[in-house]
Amino acid sequence: MTIFGHIEKGSILQRVGQSDSSAWLNAGSIDNLLERIAATLNPGQLSAFEVERLSAIATSQGGSPNSIPEIGISAGYGSGKTYCAHAVAVKLAALNQGFVGCVMEPTSDMVRRIWAPKFQDFLDSFGIPYTPRVAPYVSHTLHFPDGDSTILGLSFENYQRIVGDDWAFAIIDEVDTAKASIAQRAYDKILGRIRVGNFNQLHCYSTPEGFGFHYQTFGTDAAREGKRRALLRMKTADNAHNLRPGFVDDLLSRYTHEQCRAYLEGIYQNLTTGTVYDRFDRAKHVSDVDDDPRAEEPLRIGIDFNVANMNAVVAIRRGNALHFIDEISGAHDTDALAQEICSRYPGRTLYGYPDASGGNRSTNATKTDLEILASYNIRNQSPKSNPRVADRISAFQSALENGKAEIKIQINPRCKKLIECLELQAYNERQEPDKESGHDHMNDAAGYLVWRELNPLHARAGRGTGIRLY
Repeated sequence: MTIFGHIEKGSILQRVGQSDSSAWLNAGSIDNLLERIAATLNPGQLSAFEVERLSAIATSQGGSPNSIPEIGISAGYGSGKTYCAHAVAVKLAALNQGFVGCVMEPTSDMVRRIWAPKFQDFLDSFGIPYTPRVAPYVSHTLHFPDGDSTILGLSFENYQRIVGDDWAFAIIDEVDTAKASIAQRAYDKILGRIRVGNFNQLHCYSTPEGFGFHYQTFGTDAAREGKRRALLRMKTADNAHNLRPGFVDDLLSRYTHEQCRAYLEGIYQNLTTGTVYDRFDRAKHVSDVDDDPRAEEPLRIGIDFNVANMNAVVAIRRGNALHFIDEISGAHDTDALAQEICSRYPGRTLYGYPDASGGNRSTNATKTDLEILASYNIRNQSPKSNPRVADRISAFQSALENGKAEIKIQINPRCKKLIECLELQAYNERQEPDKESGHDHMNDAAGYLVWRELNPLHARAGRGTGIRLY
């Protein structure tokens, strides 16, 4: 008898300590497994693990009913993102028994060095039988009662090599560590591979690093509108019991306020230069204010002129405060903008607070912009010249919150573009408000209005005093 006669029969690929299929069948149902996994998850992880609920949320955003639900997870440091991805991978594999899914890391080294060993530890901890493979690529075949599910481990920087694959689901990790152009091309190709299986979904994880690919894909209402997309945030604090003592305090002491919001709460922040309107805070300034303003009160329209990209905000005055209730973005010219304002608010008294340079030129070259507004009974309240940019921004910042903690601006959630621009406009390398990203137009429109209405110098402007300040 050879030495092989003393070896217990089994798969040559079976790992030491790994359960076989018969043990798995006696261990309980898939539901029992998923319940045991769910019991180990913190609130943020659990929200991503509830994949059925996420599909319903993503579907409510709109999009084609045949498109794949896309789930974005913005996670703080130490929030348990990797463990969450392990749990989600097992659940999606269990829901797609007999099919293939894929986990994508930025590089092949990260697949082998980070994903594979930790995933195997996860599988072992729950007694899930599997067969690992390390060449020519990493994969794990999970042995379920109704069929095997294979989870590939690939690099999305080598997305060109994804050819001929049919997947039921995909999980992308740390997407913002790649260049945005690579991430976009890889994402589109990965999404095109998900075309078989019982329950399709794509999960995309990232720690916020400014306003990169993850933000552009999941971070705004506009990015999600008309798509089957949902955004989740995972906070470091939710996973504190799994972190070393003092971990969170160390981050709080080491990082700036903006970095802490990104790295601890999963909130997108500008981490390269300071934001222009850093006093803006959704919690303080966004509320369902004055959905239906009184018919007799005038509407105050802040306007920024641009060729083929006219922008306006609509506000009402409440005592010593402005309530922004509506916005118009991307109008072709001044006529189109004025027509839209009048169609939304017929018969209303309209005060216009446009860019003062509109008296010198026109977006349609026949009349000045101010003359066009006047032809629609939009009463001009602009000064003869614009204030200095720094003064206008200072007035806006003070209206957001002054030294006495007084808040003089409230914004209705329907003003999505204004809210986005206040959050995102940053200073450029010359320490000037950035005008390359397109986040300046709506802020400028609101700024002209704030300057005239809430700047003490112009406290009575537009109220029939007969005095015009220049």
